[in-house]
Amino acid sequence: MNDRSTDPSFADIRPRLIRLAYRMLGSVADAEDVVQDAYLRWLSTDRETVRQPAALLHTIVTRLCLNELKSARRRRETYIGPWLPEPIVDAGESDAIDDITLPLMIALERLSPLERAAFLLHDVFGMGFDDVASAIGRETAACRKLASRARDHIQAARPRFAVTKEQGLEIAAAFFTASREGDMDRLRLLLADDVTASTDGGGKVPASQRPLIGLGEVMARHLQLAQEFKQAPSLLIRYAVIDGLPGFISVEGGGIVQTTALQIEQGKIVALYITRNPDKLRRVDGVSMHRKASTDATAMRVTV
Repeated sequence: MNDRSTDPSFADIRPRLIRLAYRMLGSVADAEDVVQDAYLRWLSTDRETVRQPAALLHTIVTRLCLNELKSARRRRETYIGPWLPEPIVDAGESDAIDDITLPLMIALERLSPLERAAFLLHDVFGMGFDDVASAIGRETAACRKLASRARDHIQAARPRFAVTKEQGLEIAAAFFTASREGDMDRLRLLLADDVTASTDGGGKVPASQRPLIGLGEVMARHLQLAQEFKQAPSLLIRYAVIDGLPGFISVEGGGIVQTTALQIEQGKIVALYITRNPDKLRRVDGVSMHRKASTDATAMRVTV
């Protein structure tokens, strides 16, 4: 957006619009495209007659997102394996405005587009229901019901037991070490009995085609992985906060980069969210460099 700096009213609100679009769509690339489109529409508006620029821009972005969701849902019907939102790493350290974590993003995905919009605009971004009604083209009373239904649906996804960043990253480090060293006893102590593991490969890299459910399935898979790690050790890029959850970025066998986010309750890991789809990792800092280095190293081992 080359003209952004000449329009302070848009530049100031752009980060907020990006967050809204990302919450709606689960994709940074799609969110940026939507906000770019909103900016072009904003430029064609008689801005001197606009009394509330922020409200108008939220409306434009919301309606563009609702249109985009129609095609996005069709794409996800044919998506191979579990779908996870594009990971945002270490975002919100200084400018967080909400508590939407990865599990909540997944819960939002299960809502209707209108429920999602009403909930985000009112509960997360603080818009009054009259403004929400204007943004999504529904009556105020209907918007209240949409937001209430959304609230009921996602209540279970809200963290019940807060974990500090330091505690979370300590558990992430313990999980990485135990899983990569094949310490099954230590790994079992870190996992809850009802733990789940979802891996998003998008059909482009090896990944489980369905979520693993329960301690037995997750442990069995890590027992297999322990043998793979012996042959091709993981390269830890760094520990990080991923969509509000503690986790890490690593390079696995074959130069496959992945993010692993851990949902933790009462000191136990209750869910693992692993993103391996390379299309979703392009914006993660350092990934391209580490992917190339790991691929080169793998090629050297094969040559030798």
